[in-house]
Amino acid sequence: MNTDKLQYIIKNSKNILLVSHINPDGDTLGSMCGFYNLIKDNFKKKCQMAVVSDVPSNFLFLPGIENAQSIKEFDNSREYDAVICIDVAALDRIADAETLFHKAKNTVNIDHHGTNTNYADINIIDANAAAASEVVINLSKQLDLTISLDSAICLYTALMTDTGCFRFSNTTPQTMNYAGEMLSLGVDSSDIYQKCYESHSKEMILFQSYCLGKADFLNNDKIAYTTVYKKDLEKFNHKEGDDFTDGLTEKLRSIKTTEIAFVIKELSPSMSKLSMRSKEKDISKVCTYFGGGGHKLASGAVIKADVKQSVKMVLGEIKRQGLC
Repeated sequence: MNTDKLQYIIKNSKNILLVSHINPDGDTLGSMCGFYNLIKDNFKKKCQMAVVSDVPSNFLFLPGIENAQSIKEFDNSREYDAVICIDVAALDRIADAETLFHKAKNTVNIDHHGTNTNYADINIIDANAAAASEVVINLSKQLDLTISLDSAICLYTALMTDTGCFRFSNTTPQTMNYAGEMLSLGVDSSDIYQKCYESHSKEMILFQSYCLGKADFLNNDKIAYTTVYKKDLEKFNHKEGDDFTDGLTEKLRSIKTTEIAFVIKELSPSMSKLSMRSKEKDISKVCTYFGGGGHKLASGAVIKADVKQSVKMVLGEIKRQGLC
């Protein structure tokens, strides 16, 4: 079994690297830090954590996150005994960390995305899990690992954020059971909610109001989208590490008439980030077309085009697939 192989690798590795995905969210960071603490507490081993983008400020409370380093600080010539990617659906989602991944003696892929490409030596994927942290919790049970309060805080945070505070359709009885187990270990759900969702800057709230105010609606308001430009972020004093677009797509989806919502964010003059959400339509097909992926109702991709052209391309693909 892959779990047995994973346990063997952890026990016999002298240096382990955990990697989160680009533009990190609560699941990849919470799952990574939770797994970091599980290894430290149960195997008495130190491992490293790499982030390939700045950590959003509202997740800096996660126990262990202070030990995460930017991938820019790593020696690319180093060969790790194991590189473990967590919540990473495709290898290009770890950006510059790919070099270290390919040099590693063993590679592991722990994830919950149905579009995962099974790119590692060991792939532990559960597409029915609500979050990568659910896969990590299940692993801890199979390996009979003790979950400390620090691990529980991280894993609960990941569960909560990737289910929209347990509102999304990916929430299952097992998700709720695992969340309850984390609470029984001493997790303060109210405190974590406040840190994740009630610690935003005034600038972020005003920025999102601006973006929502210029949103476009098509097909009898079934499609809702807005755009984000670098100049807009600068206008609202955006700082590195703060994700001003967090939750923006969900707000557009929450409109009663919306069936498909998306946000196109400028990464460079010729590169844009697509974030899509839907109530029922399988928009992962659209994102897969552009080389991305994710879940049926929540997916994303990077498009090699400017913002205006990306909007046209996404609308064209939605129409081509007959989604709306």
